[in-house]
Amino acid sequence: MADSQQSSVGEEPETEEKEDKGSIKKTVRVEKPGGDKGGFTEKLRYDEKKSSGKDKKRHLSDLSLVRFIRTELTRGYFLEHNEAKYMERREKVYTCLRIPKELEKLMTFGFFLCLDAFLYVFTLLPLRALLALLRLLTLPCCGLSGSRLLQPAQVCDVLKGFIMVLCYCMMSYVDYSMMYHLIRGQSVIKLYIIYNMLEVADRLFSSFGQDILDALYWTATEPKEKKRAHIGVIPHFLMAVLYVFLHALLIMVQATTLNVAFNSHNKSLLTIMMSNNFVEIKGSVFKKFEKNNLFQMSNSDIKERFTNYILLLIVCLRNMEQFSWNPDHLWVLCPDVIMVIASEVAVDVVKHAFITKFNDISADVYGEYRASLAFDLLSSRQKNAYTDYSDSVSRRMGFIPLPLALLLIKVVSSSVKIQGSLSYMCVLLFYLGMITLKVLNSIVLLGTSCAFVKLANMEEKLFDPPPSAASSRVNSRAHRSKQPHTAPPKDPAAEKGGAALKADLSQPTRASDGPAPKMPTSPSDTFLTTPDGDEEEDDDDLHKVINADTGLEEEGLKHRTHKKDLLEIDRFTICGNRID
Repeated sequence: MADSQQSSVGEEPETEEKEDKGSIKKTVRVEKPGGDKGGFTEKLRYDEKKSSGKDKKRHLSDLSLVRFIRTELTRGYFLEHNEAKYMERREKVYTCLRIPKELEKLMTFGFFLCLDAFLYVFTLLPLRALLALLRLLTLPCCGLSGSRLLQPAQVCDVLKGFIMVLCYCMMSYVDYSMMYHLIRGQSVIKLYIIYNMLEVADRLFSSFGQDILDALYWTATEPKEKKRAHIGVIPHFLMAVLYVFLHALLIMVQATTLNVAFNSHNKSLLTIMMSNNFVEIKGSVFKKFEKNNLFQMSNSDIKERFTNYILLLIVCLRNMEQFSWNPDHLWVLCPDVIMVIASEVAVDVVKHAFITKFNDISADVYGEYRASLAFDLLSSRQKNAYTDYSDSVSRRMGFIPLPLALLLIKVVSSSVKIQGSLSYMCVLLFYLGMITLKVLNSIVLLGTSCAFVKLANMEEKLFDPPPSAASSRVNSRAHRSKQPHTAPPKDPAAEKGGAALKADLSQPTRASDGPAPKMPTSPSDTFLTTPDGDEEEDDDDLHKVINADTGLEEEGLKHRTHKKDLLEIDRFTICGNRID
């Protein structure tokens, strides 16, 4: 029996070896005597390794080149699995397609605003200055010590008239022909550098020139207790005259450089100057912009486009005068003029399209910009107006019409010879035509502005009084203060805090003493041009933190950056179009 048991035990490995070629299930059924299962587990692991190796060989055989190509050709996906992302991309494309239309609407409206302020210098300003001088001459010289001889607006008109007369007398000593030949003798590279320097200088002059004029107007019209205080008007007046003359001279050099580029044979300088506009895309597209910054850039583009149109007009007048007003030569200038205008429009469209795309700004924002410009026009017609409309355009767009108008008068007077009574009659008719154009343009702009302001729900702000000096000082002090003041306790529960709470309130709080309140992030499209009362209440709530222990409302410990309203932005800046 022992032999038979040994033989049976010895036969078991053979049975297992035969069954190794079978399935794992057969191997599981085999049991060793004595309850020893160690060899069984080792055998099971060995069988699993063999089966996994077979599976790997089968998978490797499936990874063939034909199967890979077939998978790539028949692979499918569903865009609706990420519907929000694709809808956002499609909206960006639609926004870029809407930008040219909305931008040109704003540019057209802004162009006529600049034209209205520019025609004002030629038409109504001389008449207003003459009326003010007539009033000054007809009033008695005594008995009016307690009242004003002239109203503030009349004083400003007289000052503008004197500035124009003095600067025109100074410009008469400048020889345009000598300047043209001096610039023409320079190389192309020098002229290109000169033109770029003139553009930068023009922006600097525009940003600072209106401040000089505003300082003169306020110094001349502010209430004075002593008569000796009127002497301070003289240095301000001389500074304003010097500024207008230098700015007009700068624009003359710029127009002369453009004229040389038009008259060059190979047109290389003109091509380089036009390619310079596309460099502007690189300097502005890849910067971060908010709605206020884009508004400043839009105003700057409006001013730049209108100035280029006046420069092209000056170039055409000078060229036509050199060719004895031959109309055939006008057709020679037309392709170059069209190229300059087309490049300017293309650069503006591309620049604004990508800025709105990269900063997630809707195309509807240009409607808000039109409403803000229309609000300036209507506010200047109110009884409580504090500035003239031409000065308002200068502050908003950086467009100062006095130097440009002075240069145009200089060029026209030197190009057109007036001889005989018939010529004077033509000049009178031309002047009446300009007055008619100015009045018609003003009427159309007033009607359009009323529609824009009504559409933006800004009628109530038209009747708000202008900010007084006291309120402006309070606002300036609030912005200058580095440490916010804590609010006094309002609830009775706050009085139970004891002396410790009063001691804490008496100390100036700093931003680093406690956690700063979380600032809610809102999408850029929800920012309106003129926030209503509900939004102002929301802003007040954002500035306060409710203390749960004492029921005390305190102002936020961290100073919140103030977003300026579009109506508060005056004059553009060239430093990246930033708002401090």
